[in-house]
Amino acid sequence: MADELNGLTVAVLATDGVEQVELDRPWQALEEAGAQPELVSLEAGEITAYEHIDKGDSKKVDAVVSSSDPDEYDALVLPGGVINGDFVRADADAVAFVKAFFDAGKPVAAICHAGWVLAEADVVRGRRMTSWPSLQTDLRNAGATWVDEEVVVDGNLVTSRNPDDLDAFTAAIVEQFAAEPAEDEDADD
Repeated sequence: MADELNGLTVAVLATDGVEQVELDRPWQALEEAGAQPELVSLEAGEITAYEHIDKGDSKKVDAVVSSSDPDEYDALVLPGGVINGDFVRADADAVAFVKAFFDAGKPVAAICHAGWVLAEADVVRGRRMTSWPSLQTDLRNAGATWVDEEVVVDGNLVTSRNPDDLDAFTAAIVEQFAAEPAEDEDADD
């Protein structure tokens, strides 16, 4: 269905080094389902996506995380990429932004190296999840039960391992985000 996510605004938190396909495919799935994704990043301007270790496309940043309000978003997507995951987890504003989604019980989806950000935000304890395999020790040490599956849904958290899992990941995020009622708040602008 093309309107499963109508009315939802989804933050997609990424910076330079994001794995391009892990940004583009979820973005496309969100738009096709009627959601409005917004690229939230560490700085204004543009970020450079990567295709593994090669530079990919530049992407326009919609909002800077340090001045973004998690309450303005219905859900969060964390794309992967080694560089992206490492830079995002090292930014205190980004980590607080991610934690706020969990504190509010909003749906979150993370793929590949984005699991580092979740561990840094201290939101994986007691969760069943997956990630890029090299993160499994980090996630276990942070309290998660790590499994090697293409997609894992644990409550409001959807996780996947890598670009090969994108079909299952995008289907799961649309389904999970549709199951969460959007807050119907009128903003006083």
